Amino acid sequence: MGRAFEFRKERKMKRWGNMSRVFTRLGKEITMTAKSGGPDPDNNPRLRALISTARSENMPKENVERAIKKAVEKDHNDYKEIVYEGYGPHGIAFLIETATDNSTRTVANVRSYFNKFGGSLGTQGSVEFMFERKCVFRIKSSGQVDIEELELELIDFGAEEVFKEEEEIVIYGSFESYGNIQKFIEERGFELVSGAFERIPTVELKQLPDDQKAELDKMTEKFESDDDVQNVYSTMAN
Repeated sequence: MGRAFEFRKERKMKRWGNMSRVFTRLGKEITMTAKSGGPDPDNNPRLRALISTARSENMPKENVERAIKKAVEKDHNDYKEIVYEGYGPHGIAFLIETATDNSTRTVANVRSYFNKFGGSLGTQGSVEFMFERKCVFRIKSSGQVDIEELELELIDFGAEEVFKEEEEIVIYGSFESYGNIQKFIEERGFELVSGAFERIPTVELKQLPDDQKAELDKMTEKFESDDDVQNVYSTMAN
């Protein structure tokens, strides 16, 4: 197994604290995707994947429709994707992905969270080089699927790792291969559970004593509780 598998095992796709936070995060992604690629899922592959993700998270259909509608409303403020970087205590690097309609508010909040726990907000590029952005898909697994054979087929479409996790098959690929892999999944008739992007650390994850880890967990939770924050990545091992 490769780095993506090991990272996934470490992170265990940590669930957000409550469903409303999941829906807020997905709603913003859906709005931004519909804004950039159009509100029709038939003509917007990324939007189709996000709708599948929303369905897997039990997000109500009306929430999805409302998020798409926001993309075409003239009086709706546009969300901007901004990535913040910095260091927490004990030398742990953090990369924070946000979607915000008020960058002044967001940067002030992110800086305050770093400062509260003895960390510091860094400049652009200060830690991003420690992470590699990948696309990741989850599809329903069936007993007839040969993982090794599937992986060999997917390599031609940009896949780098394919493995089974419980009742699903997980596919990792380069950031640029998102469209090709999604097209393969749809044309082959697989049931798409979700399609997203993740940041995989390219450095060895740092092991910390329990007391220090608890401190970093609280810092991570503080970031994740902010409505502007979409994803939090760090170089700490679970």
